[in-house]
Amino acid sequence: MEKEERLLAEVRDAFGLIRVLEVGDYRFLEFGAAVEQSCVFTADPAWLEYDYTRAMLLGALCHPQPETALFLGLGAGNLTQACLKFLPLEDVEVIELRPAVPELAMRYLGLQDDPRLYIRIGDATELLETAETADLIFVDLYNDAGPDAAHLAWTFLKRCQEKLNPGGWLVINQWGTDDDRPLGAALIRGLYHRHYWECPVKEGNVVVLVPADLEQMLDVADLRQRAEALAPRLGYSLDSLIEALRPAS
Repeated sequence: MEKEERLLAEVRDAFGLIRVLEVGDYRFLEFGAAVEQSCVFTADPAWLEYDYTRAMLLGALCHPQPETALFLGLGAGNLTQACLKFLPLEDVEVIELRPAVPELAMRYLGLQDDPRLYIRIGDATELLETAETADLIFVDLYNDAGPDAAHLAWTFLKRCQEKLNPGGWLVINQWGTDDDRPLGAALIRGLYHRHYWECPVKEGNVVVLVPADLEQMLDVADLRQRAEALAPRLGYSLDSLIEALRPAS
């Protein structure tokens, strides 16, 4: 039997409509009339329901001991929650365009007021320059029409990599194309000199994992070991995503 959908909140700002809906044990953040941005399991806001968020967490596990993270785009905050819960992070910065998003995330979507978490409101393409360098940087800038133009902006994506600490990783939730490639594949190949890894997921996105420099490699054996050690706490396995990893093509 189909579960009833309940509207919990609706806000209209300068960029359009934001809604929070509840269906059974899940709450959804939507932009526009019906464009789902995030899904939260209300019993555990750090639970990652979708493969693309799990693939982004897998990208974080490429770093053996991350202390700092920068999130460009918050959404419901469940990836941020997961990273705060499962990684040894000491300092987390979030840049979110829309003031209502963190307010709704804290009120309805389980985002905790963690002392390690600092949220700034503004355009990530403008505020990136003033952000601290980080061991992990996540790019997930979507609106009701799809990925923000920043996902195809050479200078911005280059600056994201340059903001990484030595040994750091840039994790981009890139729109997928019909041929199972990331949006702007040619641009990304040129920008990062074909030195990155891709993780296609069933939602159609391709998560791109970019190291801080050309000397830095992805140790899949170490990644698998860290993922297996974390699996009992996560409540799910990341093995299928590790198997899906492929070098830049």
